[in-house]
Amino acid sequence: MVVKNNEISALLDVMRRLRDPQTGCPWDVAQNFNTIAPYTIEEAYEVADAIARNEMGELREELGDLLFQVVFHARLAEERDEFAFADVVNSIVEKMIRRHPHVFADTQVGDAKAQALAWEEIKALERAARGGDCSDPMADIPLALDALQRAAKIQKRASRLGFDWTEVPPVVAKLREEIGELEVEIAAGATRDRMREELGDVLFSVVNLARHLQIDPAGALVNANCRFEQRFAQVCEQAGGAEQLQTRSADELETLWQQAKRHLANNER
Repeated sequence: MVVKNNEISALLDVMRRLRDPQTGCPWDVAQNFNTIAPYTIEEAYEVADAIARNEMGELREELGDLLFQVVFHARLAEERDEFAFADVVNSIVEKMIRRHPHVFADTQVGDAKAQALAWEEIKALERAARGGDCSDPMADIPLALDALQRAAKIQKRASRLGFDWTEVPPVVAKLREEIGELEVEIAAGATRDRMREELGDVLFSVVNLARHLQIDPAGALVNANCRFEQRFAQVCEQAGGAEQLQTRSADELETLWQQAKRHLANNER
């Protein structure tokens, strides 16, 4: 279904009424950019969760919640005479047209790699126009991003500029190297700061491997969390309850863990 202007207008009107100082909702009236930002992030994660579970009905609802967050921020800005929702829409339309000259103009690109390079050139020009640091290709990557996401974006940006391995084996070798360096520091009784640095390198290398395998590292970790939770619940059940785990030996716990893995694997077949 095509979204009509009156449908957007209805949403904007709902937001306006919620923020009305006299007749609006006290909670909505009390909010500001800083208090709303965590909800915006939460809604984005809920969108991703609905996609991961392939729940299209929930996805529709979660996208609505996320859109409401955009409208909320736009309303806050409009009340301060900064910009309005229409400006947000016009901004993204202009940006997408500007960054896709091969679609909306006569520019030609050879392939996806050439398009990626052109994209970076356009973004560099945009940073220059805003007075940003053109010498730093990472300058516009938000510091507030989740660490896994930011690592992936940094690596992707570097790759677009030609700083990358072209095959997976060297990436795996680098991961092994970083793990080895961490093991050396642990064996030497290094300070916590030194081990944190080496562990950070390991995690960064893991993200790099995920990127080369075309796997979302955050999504992979979400799946790993779910698998562990399921297996751990099975271990607790087999042990006669979570409170019984401390009475079992390490070997017994390992046996229960392997049994749980087999049990869940059989159920998935």
